[in-house]
Formats: sequence, structure tokens, C-alpha cells
Amino acid sequence: MKWTDSLEIALALIDAHPSVDPLTIRFTDLKAWVEALPEFDDQSDRCGERILEAIQMTWIDEVD
Repeated sequence: MKWTDSLEIALALIDAHPSVDPLTIRFTDLKAWVEALPEFDDQSDRCGERILEAIQMTWIDEVD
């Protein structure tokens, strides 16, 4: 899983953190949680605010 796999990442985060409201998460925490996913395999420096925002929005869409 890479940074651009926002749907896969969002689904994995829903499984890993089912009680978290994605609207309340800070990007620093979101980045750490993504990097901690066992399926995740990408470099930290390839991530920026735009990518984190896309992951967060996908997470919000999938929860609703």
C-alpha cells in the first residue's frame, strides 16, 4: 500500500481505529497511523498535506 492508495488506507484505518471520528484527527497523527499499518510500504517523505487530506476525506466518505 502506497500513499496514493487513499481508499485502501482509509478502509484499513477504519478497521484499525473504529471509534475515531476522522474529522477530529490531526495530520501528524494520521500520518503516523498510516505508517503503522502493516500493509503500508512507502517512504515518509513522499507524503504531504494534500495526500493526508485525501486520505482523511476518503475516510470520512467511507464512514458515512
